[in-house]
Amino acid sequence: MCGSHNHELAKSLVGHPYVGRLTKDKKTIIVDMTGSMVKPRNILLTLKENNVNSCTKIRQIYNTRSTYHSSIRGSDIEMQHLVKLLERDQYIHWHRLKDEDVVCDIFWCHPDTVKLCNACNLVFLIDNTYKTNRYKLLLLDFVGVTPTRMTFSASFAYLEGERVNNVV
Repeated sequence: MCGSHNHELAKSLVGHPYVGRLTKDKKTIIVDMTGSMVKPRNILLTLKENNVNSCTKIRQIYNTRSTYHSSIRGSDIEMQHLVKLLERDQYIHWHRLKDEDVVCDIFWCHPDTVKLCNACNLVFLIDNTYKTNRYKLLLLDFVGVTPTRMTFSASFAYLEGERVNNVV
């Protein structure tokens, strides 16, 4: 309208990146709530409750959470980080490499699950999902059923294929 803009001035700056930017305090709140396993939509509601005029969008919450998770992982790729966490938390795990640096199969199980399996005779259900993850690996899920008909996740495995060699 004034020669350099072809539109009227905005009445509200909602959605503008500058107005919706996160302060250090808000980022700290997001990191703390992420560590407490709070869902992003609930984090956004908390930020909006603390400041009614906040223009923060859910995308900014997701971006901050992603940055936080990347900072925890450091320079490790996801599989390296998974193996480190399994070792740190003393999970029973096994993996097989292809070409010395590519994981083709990985299995993990919590130690308490092994105790539960040894304590009583169980029925196991085995199911897998087909190539729905980033690495296009099969996710094999072992679900145990106790004598009281309660179910629990017994163990998991990412497999390169359904061949006997992979499953065994």
